[in-house]
Amino acid sequence: MKKPILFFVFFLSGAGVSLGQTIKLLTQGQPTSIRGLSVPNDSTIWASGSKGFVAKSVDGGQRFRWLLVAGYEERDFRDIEAIDSSTAIIMAVAEPAIILKTTDGGKSWNKVFEDSTKGMFLDAMDFNGNQGVVVGDPIDGKVFLAQTNDLGNTWTILKEGNECSKLKEGEAFFASSGSNIIQYSGMQDRRKRIFVSGGKISRLFLDETCYSLPLQQGQNSTGSNSLDMSTSHRKGIVVGGDFSRDKISDSTAVLFSLKKRINFSIPKIPLHGYRSSVAYISTKKIIACGTSGVDFSTNGGKTWKLINEGSFHVVKKSRAGTAVFFAGAKGRIGKLE
Repeated sequence: MKKPILFFVFFLSGAGVSLGQTIKLLTQGQPTSIRGLSVPNDSTIWASGSKGFVAKSVDGGQRFRWLLVAGYEERDFRDIEAIDSSTAIIMAVAEPAIILKTTDGGKSWNKVFEDSTKGMFLDAMDFNGNQGVVVGDPIDGKVFLAQTNDLGNTWTILKEGNECSKLKEGEAFFASSGSNIIQYSGMQDRRKRIFVSGGKISRLFLDETCYSLPLQQGQNSTGSNSLDMSTSHRKGIVVGGDFSRDKISDSTAVLFSLKKRINFSIPKIPLHGYRSSVAYISTKKIIACGTSGVDFSTNGGKTWKLINEGSFHVVKKSRAGTAVFFAGAKGRIGKLE
């Protein structure tokens, strides 16, 4: 869809309550629910969703090209990691779990990973340079992790033997926005990964250590859904809540800092409900979205203001720019103005 839908833009803008931020709707109306979003730069946007759909823009969202991945029209692509306008990797969650890669802008896709193990369900991917990682629901009671060192061309299943790799009863991972795992460069460029679980138990996993999170938990619909870290990787935030009661604001976010040990804190003014995705815009500015609205913080997540009541599953900031985009149900893609 080439032009924004002005009536809906007006509705979303009218829901903003402060700070001057609005969300401009760029496209909607496709029969797909988008949960995967990747923005390599301000011009290039990739999105993936249900029923085999992938969307791509190379002009900052003015126009989107909608693709149906041939042979996978009924698959649910819950996450996408794009390198540039030509190269992207998409993840189909289960039955069987599959990862596909394109190097020609989406014209063709090559299967680079497949696993038909009973109970296999992939939840999210993340890349740092050529190295990437994917996390999935527990297999035989242990977290599923697979890693690539060649930009997704080949994958190796990791055999975790530490105590934290054993998940608790009712603990798993949410594939709500493809953003519950981060792989980053630590001290001396050593690759580190951090990820969060949800469900009846919600925890944060940092290398071989795990920490209980003070978020809503106890039900299959509760717990952490997403995390992000500042560019220095010294501070971060986890968001979630209860997606079955998405307007409850209590225990929906926790801040953390990485020093000699990890420290947790709770926002003074919380998010205004369940949030499935969060992104740092700058060191102080953070944005979070979910089915009951969009929240914005200007002080590193200590206090939050509801700026929009529209429903979105995922938010991403451009890796090499400043643009911020959202995506959600019915092929809805928007941009922070």
